Amino acid sequence: MLFSFIDFIALACFFSCWVGYTFFARKKAKTTNCIARCLHQHRIHWMAEVMTKEIRVGEASLLANLERNIAFFASTTLLVLAGVLTLFAQVERLEEVISSIPFAAEPNHALVQVKLAMLASIFVLAFFQFTWSMRQYGFLNVMIGAAPIDRTRTDKNLAKYSRQMATVGDQAAHSYNYGLRSYYFSMAALCWFWNPILLIIASLLVVYILYHREFNSRAVKAITAAQQYLEIAQQERESKT
Repeated sequence: MLFSFIDFIALACFFSCWVGYTFFARKKAKTTNCIARCLHQHRIHWMAEVMTKEIRVGEASLLANLERNIAFFASTTLLVLAGVLTLFAQVERLEEVISSIPFAAEPNHALVQVKLAMLASIFVLAFFQFTWSMRQYGFLNVMIGAAPIDRTRTDKNLAKYSRQMATVGDQAAHSYNYGLRSYYFSMAALCWFWNPILLIIASLLVVYILYHREFNSRAVKAITAAQQYLEIAQQERESKT
């Protein structure tokens, strides 16, 4: 039999953690302050400020920096994927390495290939997410270039336009986040080569790390506080006008 019972359990746990956390984080972000929710509010403020500027070199520089970071991960993903695909020709040697690891499960030739295929699929998914994120930031560049100037902040259509720009930036950030999340879970998938029980433990650990960083980290608290300060400042500015 290709898969043992514990392999089935480990795979079910792995995909349940990945898919389940994705849906959980998306739903919880609608009602709870987290990195995704708070940064979206910052993007709304940012795009509203963009509409008041005649020279937008700073925005172009910031977006170019974001695209460079994503391009780095996209190119790195291709290199990692090439390395994983190369291992298909070295399965026997990989089995020897696995056998030499203490407490490792007995390697099965076909099962090792399945594990490599799953790892390759994860990095293919990550590549698609990173490249889609890059394209969406490109769309945002075009929208900023097409945006007229509204120094008085009185045009309601342009206010809605700025919010749509923020939405495009938010979607680009989500794709980037999904790509990074693929990297996190690829670390858990590596543990399957060693032992399926370790895959279960690693999957749960990845979920804990992601939850802590996205919902309970000090960065989240600082971003949330900064968002509140921005809202107060905006209200005071509107009251003066």
